[in-house]
Amino acid sequence: MNLIEQNLTAIREKLPEGVTLVAVSKTKPIEDLQEAYNAGQRDFGENKIQELIYKQPLLPSDVRWHMIGHVQTNKIKYIAPFIHLIHGIDREKVLVELNKRAELEGRVIMGLLQIHIAQESEKFGFDTKDVENLIPHLNERYPHVQIKGLMGMATFTRDTHQIANEFKGLADFFHRCIETHGMAWDTLSMGMSGDYELALKAGSTMIRVGSSIFGARSPH
Repeated sequence: MNLIEQNLTAIREKLPEGVTLVAVSKTKPIEDLQEAYNAGQRDFGENKIQELIYKQPLLPSDVRWHMIGHVQTNKIKYIAPFIHLIHGIDREKVLVELNKRAELEGRVIMGLLQIHIAQESEKFGFDTKDVENLIPHLNERYPHVQIKGLMGMATFTRDTHQIANEFKGLADFFHRCIETHGMAWDTLSMGMSGDYELALKAGSTMIRVGSSIFGARSPH
């Protein structure tokens, strides 16, 4: 068993039933992705569209590709034919372009609304009031985009209490949207290599893990 397979096995053993592990493969060579694939991994996440376009044809067709980074609307057309899930829908402009490109491709693209839960101002995302105002109009305005739930990134800090509170706040909002607005959401994407165990405790259904699978990321 190689190191990537060992790491995947160790993480999977910690996951509650029904939680999806997205292997964050940004900057990693195709050989590493193939090792993870051979170990049974099918969900892979990239944060740059150009890297997604490069890697997608080099791996088997049953890979589910996740766009986890900030979405540049002028590049959505390149991933619209094959993308499985877009995590970072952080503004309505992205929804407009996604809907347009999905319609041209004759498909419905799945996505998550990114909520700004961190204290760092440079992180992206809607605030909760914006989302509550948007929810009643999603199906009418964007019929070719299927929102599956929410995504959030906690503050980069060693304060685990703060991180846990941020995840809990997002989970509470996720459930409030389901209960108050009747949303058929099933995906709450939160938690990365350094904090996914806290995210799981808060109720995450999808974690995005890179360095704990593939090792430290090289500069890119």
